[in-house]
Amino acid sequence: MFFSAAHQAAPVLSVMWWLVLLLRGAMLPLLAVATGSLIGAVNRGDSLTLPLVFVGVVFVLFQVLTPLHLAIGTNLGSRTANWLNEQLMTACVEPPGVAHLERPELVNDLTMARDFDLGIMGPPLSISMDFIAGGLVELVSGLAAAIILFGFAWWAPIVLVLGWGATHWLLRESGV
Repeated sequence: MFFSAAHQAAPVLSVMWWLVLLLRGAMLPLLAVATGSLIGAVNRGDSLTLPLVFVGVVFVLFQVLTPLHLAIGTNLGSRTANWLNEQLMTACVEPPGVAHLERPELVNDLTMARDFDLGIMGPPLSISMDFIAGGLVELVSGLAAAIILFGFAWWAPIVLVLGWGATHWLLRESGV
């Protein structure tokens, strides 16, 4: 529902946000692969040009993508919040009269929406996008690492996923 609203609010920004998120998630495993290729080239006595370029490109992208993603997410969060406010206003003013606004359950929902929008119940959407992205980047990074590990041993991704899942299950309350 939320990601659908973000896409309806700003389709281009939404697609950019997801693409940069996927790239950010791939950077840490790629940095490990790039470093491994550099160490392998040193051990074999091969030319270091391509491995150094690979490490450099991945490292620069690793540094640049986070602030870029933050800027895209902040903009997408603001546009999504504005779009949701417009949807809320339309739902409140479209029916004729004010009788629909006096229902107790609607008053509670409108109060909660107002408090959320003002940052009373949580951070505004423009700030929350970075929190949302952080968890998703970790998930993508873990999946990318599992795929890379599969190239070394079929059982290694299973161990990674079990270890990752166990820590997330054990620490789930602290994440809330």
